[in-house]
Amino acid sequence: MTEYFLLDVFTDRAFAGNPLAVFPYAEGLASGTMQAIANELNLSETVFVGEATEQHRYPIRIFTPTQELPFAGHPTVGTAHLLVALDMAERECPLVLEAGVGPIVVEFDNQLARFTTAASFSRLPSSLNRTAAAELLGLGAHQVLSEPVLASCGLPYHLVELASVEALERARPSPGPWADWVSPSGQDQIYLYVLGNQGGATRGVRTRMFSTPGGVREDPATGSAAAALAGHLAQNSGVGRWRWQIEQGVEMGRPSRILAEAERTEHDLSVRIAGEAVIVGSGTLHLPSGLSVSREAL
Repeated sequence: MTEYFLLDVFTDRAFAGNPLAVFPYAEGLASGTMQAIANELNLSETVFVGEATEQHRYPIRIFTPTQELPFAGHPTVGTAHLLVALDMAERECPLVLEAGVGPIVVEFDNQLARFTTAASFSRLPSSLNRTAAAELLGLGAHQVLSEPVLASCGLPYHLVELASVEALERARPSPGPWADWVSPSGQDQIYLYVLGNQGGATRGVRTRMFSTPGGVREDPATGSAAAALAGHLAQNSGVGRWRWQIEQGVEMGRPSRILAEAERTEHDLSVRIAGEAVIVGSGTLHLPSGLSVSREAL
């Protein structure tokens, strides 16, 4: 039997944000077993936590229903909140999660778990142009404000800036244009965003994220996409510190809040993501005999 917990991440209330399953005592599980469990639960991501390598330091592995990921934002935030709730970590001490992308240091600020991305920011031209993006989304060309880019802080996303919240709400990716313009790039994730007005030190942003496989699917809160967007916006803004309050999942009925921060110097760009999470359930998975034990390290 294997115990797991269900959390809603990037929210302070149940049944909002992005659902996540975490197995906090997953040492001994084989890779194939982890993948089968993630497929069985069929959430966007499932996290498996291994035995601590040092105090407040844990290896983790992140799986979608179809593949393992080196990094993802809402699993990082949700796992940190759960480990504190289970007294496996402390709010007053930095927590290190050893993910595929490298060690991720998580710190707590009141109810927020905050981490700096382990991977450096990168940006390339997207396989989409403004005309193709408009066709893909069922919008007019004037509603796509700039040429899309492919940006990453660990996972790559096609970033598409739209002219208004109304355009964001109407966006409906079509499978045909997706196959023509997005899939050939090998990066099947797009992040739509609308910049709001500057409100003090924090600027509001509304977003939506769509991805494949298994048809075009929407995600209610995507920390890795928020990190890529923060890096992109900071790269366009010059030297300084920048902060965004990102709202996602509104159109899905699962409103989410992601705090993204970036600091750019003459020689460096760092990105931080922060968010809340709530535990909404727990359970026990009964594994078939022979599946649970492996010599693979976790």
